[in-house]
Amino acid sequence: PADSAIDVGGVVVGWGLEPVVIAGPCAVESREQVLAAAQAVKAAGAAILRGGAFKPRTGPHAFQGLGYEGLEYLAEAGQAVGLPIVTEVMRIDQLEPVAAVADCLQIGARNMQNFDLLKEVGRVGKPVLLKRGISATLEEFLAAAEYVLLEGNDRVILCERGIRTFERALRNTLDLGVVPFLRQVTHLPVIVDPSHALGRRDLVTPMAKAAVVVGATGVMVAVPPDPARALCDGPPSLDPSRFTR
Repeated sequence: PADSAIDVGGVVVGWGLEPVVIAGPCAVESREQVLAAAQAVKAAGAAILRGGAFKPRTGPHAFQGLGYEGLEYLAEAGQAVGLPIVTEVMRIDQLEPVAAVADCLQIGARNMQNFDLLKEVGRVGKPVLLKRGISATLEEFLAAAEYVLLEGNDRVILCERGIRTFERALRNTLDLGVVPFLRQVTHLPVIVDPSHALGRRDLVTPMAKAAVVVGATGVMVAVPPDPARALCDGPPSLDPSRFTR
């Protein structure tokens, strides 16, 4: 009956609260890279550090992340700058080591309907950032969240990250209408990821602002130290100076 306020390492995400900015590199590439990103986004006011240690990629030859080594670097960077961290978990066998260091567990769009993984994540009890599947209806999105809640974990943050439609001008279609709609039908907070939705950095800032205007409880953006050399999602990533502005 009441709105949920999700505590992520001391940062509270919830309806009616100050919108939270989650930022950092799409993928952890080295200790130096993620630390530089963490320092930059912390200085610019980000509240939570994101970074992928395990990266599901469409092509098998693309950079897949550093795995547990990257997880260690992300944890070090978060501790160094005093930011809680969120990172993706892809498989059940990754849950225990990732949950040991991460403040929030991300379930990516490709795993939104990995029901066995959702159940296990629910049993771990850590905050969960659940991304909407690339072709998921809102009914399917909420049903996926319910898998986590039914295991006793109601600390779920929903994330709209764009869906696949007939339009190909942009990578995906950012469905901002879901924010006020979900505000009416669920107690769970909703954040928006414009970086992965749009695929173009010049559109990230205006759409992040639009997300806040329609009531999103936060935004999640990709900010590596040098987007031109990023091994994952460089085109939609903001460089630190643009993120600061």
